[in-house]
Amino acid sequence: MRAPTIRDVAERAGVSKSLVSLVLRGSDQVRPEKRDAVLRAARELGYRPNAAARSLSEQRTRTVGVLLNDLRNPWFVDLLDGLNSLLHANGLQMLLADARLNRRTGQDPADPLLDLRVDGLVVVGTLPDPAALGGVAERIPVVLAGSREPAPPGVDVVAGDDERGARLVAEHLIGLGHRRIAHIAGYGAVGELRRRSFEATMRRHGLAERAVVEPSDMTEEGGYRTTVRLLSRPERPTAVFAVNDIAAIGVLSAAEELGLRVPRDLSVVGYDNTSIARLRHVWLTTVDNTSHEVGRRAARCLLERFEGAGGAGRIQLATPTLEIRGSTATAP
Repeated sequence: MRAPTIRDVAERAGVSKSLVSLVLRGSDQVRPEKRDAVLRAARELGYRPNAAARSLSEQRTRTVGVLLNDLRNPWFVDLLDGLNSLLHANGLQMLLADARLNRRTGQDPADPLLDLRVDGLVVVGTLPDPAALGGVAERIPVVLAGSREPAPPGVDVVAGDDERGARLVAEHLIGLGHRRIAHIAGYGAVGELRRRSFEATMRRHGLAERAVVEPSDMTEEGGYRTTVRLLSRPERPTAVFAVNDIAAIGVLSAAEELGLRVPRDLSVVGYDNTSIARLRHVWLTTVDNTSHEVGRRAARCLLERFEGAGGAGRIQLATPTLEIRGSTATAP
């Protein structure tokens, strides 16, 4: 059996093909009873619009490419939820691509999405060379979400305020009486901002010499190995601030293996307030980086660019909060 066409829908609804087209495009120029008749006819016939044909006629695919730097990071889940909710409400669909996989296969990370003629691009996370997006931004709107790397001209950046978030952590731990505080740092601009803010806050409280910073790769294994080194020192820290929740899980594992109880012997703080941090047996104190709001703001920036907003790229920072749970306590 052949697939139903727009002509079939028009005949079933008793209207013209042009009116069916208006209804399917969501036009507000159609009377409610006519719209209901068209939608009912389409439903009864099992009609699905030809997306390829519509893309050719409108010169738009109504898709947004989303380039993820790390599919393993649970922080991106909430960000994507916020992004997708607003895009979907405006008739747009997301297409996901894995930047790491594309790089391993020798492709430019954005190429598969550009080949699909996406209308815009949202880059989530830190890319090794965000400047390479300059050429893409000359063709379609581009937004960086959750990253603080220098952006090419015309590219909007939406992220959490990492300096404020790290300051909240340091002040919380200092307020609990901790003086020997270690920070497991990350990479990229985000990791640098969190590290600098931690060090500045410790310095402001006269604790610069007690602050310890150890680099890591922002993974659970990296957090574990770094913590084993930290806790093997003669003057071990009484608190550890991990660059993200995943690394903080590694901190908890190392503490348990070494016979330390959290938070009685060691306070631990993560960053991002992922679903991992909210698990009852973890119950991690962490920074809520408002990932859902970051996603919504990224979508809003893209929609504004679609509507013709030009000019230089903007930087929007969402305000983080500290979620105090069961992994921090008064210094021993």
